[in-house]
Amino acid sequence: MISLSHVYKAYGNKHVLSDVSVQFPLGQVTSLIGPNGAGKTTLLMLIARLLAPTRGELLIGGRNLLEVPIRDYAKRVATLRQSPDFNLRLTVEELVAFGRFPYSRGALTAQDRQAIDEAIEFLSLQRLRLAYIDELSGGQRQMAFLAMTIAQQTDYLLLDEPLNNLDMKHAVQIMRALRRLCDEQGRTVILVVHDINFAANYSDHIVAMKNGSVHCRGPVTEVVTEARLRELFDLDFQILHSEQGFVCNYFNPTPSRELI
Repeated sequence: MISLSHVYKAYGNKHVLSDVSVQFPLGQVTSLIGPNGAGKTTLLMLIARLLAPTRGELLIGGRNLLEVPIRDYAKRVATLRQSPDFNLRLTVEELVAFGRFPYSRGALTAQDRQAIDEAIEFLSLQRLRLAYIDELSGGQRQMAFLAMTIAQQTDYLLLDEPLNNLDMKHAVQIMRALRRLCDEQGRTVILVVHDINFAANYSDHIVAMKNGSVHCRGPVTEVVTEARLRELFDLDFQILHSEQGFVCNYFNPTPSRELI
C-alpha cells in the first residue's frame, strides 16, 4: 500500500500541498479529483518521485518511498505523465519495449518480449504494432503509452490525466483497460481525472482535493454525493442513479438561473 503522512509541498512561500495524509487501497482504481490548482498532479508526482516533498513521509509497503533504490522502485511503480514527450521516431512496439528498461536495460530477453506482446494484446493494438507513434491519432498514441506502462509489469500505475484531449470512445477504452488491470491482474491504479463521471463509474476509491488539502476521500458512494461535489467544485450537482452507474449532472444553471 502507498500512504502519505502529513505531507507538505511548497515553492518558496507558496504552499501547494498542506498536511496531506492519505492511503491508496491495493488492487483498486483510485481517482484524484478536484478543481484546477487543487494539488492533484503535485500529489501524484510526489508518489512518482518526480518531485520531492518539503515535509512529511511517503511509504510504499511500509518502507520509506524515497529510500527504495530507483531501479527497484521502477519495478514496482510505473508513471504516465500528462503529455509524454517523445521526439524519437518509434513504432508502437519499440515504444512499448521502453517499459522493460528497468529489467533488461535495453537488451530484451524472451521474458521482456512476452511482456511486450501481452501489453500490446491487452489493449488490442496488434494492428498498430509497426505503426509509427508520430503518425497515430491522439487517442491511439495515448493507448500506446499506456501499453508501455503496462509492459513495465508494476504493482502500481500512476497516470496524470490520461483522458486529456481524448474523444469519448478512446476515453472509455482507457478507463475500461484500467478497470481490467485491477480486476484481472490485481494492479493498483492511481489517476488524476477531471471528468467526474468517469471517476464515479470506473473507480473504487476517490480522493478529492481542494486548495492543496484532502477535501474528502473514501468509496465512490461516499464521495460522489450532491453535497460533497457542490462543496468541492462550488457548483450545483444532480446525481442520477441507474443500474449502469452514476450520471453527475452539473450543466444546469444555478438556482438564480444565472449561468456559471
